[in-house]
Amino acid sequence: MGTPEQSAAGAAASWGSRLGGLAGSCHPGPVVAVTVLITALAVTAGQGSARSVLTAAAVLTGQLSVGWCNDAFDARRDIAAGRRGKPIVDGTVRAREVWVAAYAGLALCVPLSLVCGWWAGVVHLVGVAAAWAYNLRLKATAWSWAPYALGFAALPAFVTLGLPGQPWPAWWVVAAGALLGVGAHLGDVLPDIRRDLATGVRGWPHRLGPDRARLLLPVPLVMASAVLALGPTGPPGAWGLTALGLTGLIAVAGTLLGRVWEQAAFAAAVAVALADVALLLLRGVAIAGPAAP
Repeated sequence: MGTPEQSAAGAAASWGSRLGGLAGSCHPGPVVAVTVLITALAVTAGQGSARSVLTAAAVLTGQLSVGWCNDAFDARRDIAAGRRGKPIVDGTVRAREVWVAAYAGLALCVPLSLVCGWWAGVVHLVGVAAAWAYNLRLKATAWSWAPYALGFAALPAFVTLGLPGQPWPAWWVVAAGALLGVGAHLGDVLPDIRRDLATGVRGWPHRLGPDRARLLLPVPLVMASAVLALGPTGPPGAWGLTALGLTGLIAVAGTLLGRVWEQAAFAAAVAVALADVALLLLRGVAIAGPAAP
């Protein structure tokens, strides 16, 4: 049976393994990337330090809930497909535990969002709800792009509505967010598109097919670059036009190279997305539009 010390050590190892499994099943890369981006946007837009921390906490809990919901809901299909490397499939955490974490994250996200302001909270929670709808239903439909577009468009609105006076975001930052969301959807699906097709997932990128989805991937991202460079009032400036020209060249190069090296298009899309993020952060306070009613 073992000594009490051995039992305690085994229990600690078990809990450590489960916590590690929970950390791995939340999709940590996107969670960290989105949280850091929106926190940086909140700071550059003019939110104070305390409000920026609240914004970061709301976004973090929302993204955690979405990531855990995704893995928990997909658990049966992932197990059937033998998709090793996923914590639930590998047995390091149970699907029920991931569901509990998802609902806990969502329960924390609601008050954290609303304390940032009524309009800000509602807009952010609509985006989180769209992401949950994607996980639970829309992922396997032709409308799979819509939750990404809505969710990414809601994030800059959440930031501006948390500013003094609760201004709505400028139209161009919402449009750029939606386009980045569509690009993120294509980029997220593309690496696993063939395995998804084998398990019956038929979202928008799957219906396009791997080749057309890869060719389309940079398009919404370059469109986002154009909106960020040309949308604000006044001349775009040399840096805006330079960024727009570079993103166009990178996208074309990635598309052409993608015919012989499949990862080239994805790498180019990542580079364009990073340029878009830089453009968004450089706009700073300009992302705010008219005050909310």
